[in-house]
Amino acid sequence: ETNAIANGLWPLAGIDEVGRGPLAGPVVAAAVILDPARVPHGLDDSKKLPARVREELFGEIMERALAVSIASATAVEIDHLNIRQATQLAMRRAVAGLPVAPLHVLVDGNDPPQFGCGCEAIIQGDGAVASIAAASIVAKVTRDRMMARLCRRYPAYGFSGHVGYATPQHRRAIAEHGPCPEHRYSFAPVKGVWFR
Repeated sequence: ETNAIANGLWPLAGIDEVGRGPLAGPVVAAAVILDPARVPHGLDDSKKLPARVREELFGEIMERALAVSIASATAVEIDHLNIRQATQLAMRRAVAGLPVAPLHVLVDGNDPPQFGCGCEAIIQGDGAVASIAAASIVAKVTRDRMMARLCRRYPAYGFSGHVGYATPQHRRAIAEHGPCPEHRYSFAPVKGVWFR
């Protein structure tokens, strides 16, 4: 990240997504352009941070970053496109939503979408690059909040606890109640049992 900025690749956005694996809910992507002079302390891969710390850092990122954009692809889009294409769509939407157009983007992983600017994929970037770590935190907190809202709408599934992942509790709820509109009908154990 520092090297990219030193090489004139600024504005620089970090991008990450959350929610590729769950059986329900959207995949959420965030794009973050940090202010190099006001980088929040303690940024890391969102999966390594306790929920309380993620929430605190989310507030700091939203307050200090030069630009933040959050986007998603719905369960219906995931079923229609496949999870890879839907994830890339969410990432492109997040970059397109930035109020400042980045000159270069850093994406967590090894399978970035095409953007209208320079792009570099960094494996485990969410634990090594501040702007990607910030994006992972923003995406994770946002998706967790979305799943908590879905839990209030569809309380039988316990979305606020497992956030859509295939836990035994979630599988039992699907078997007992069938899927809801937020389930991914192309994912097992929903696939082949129910259809949209």
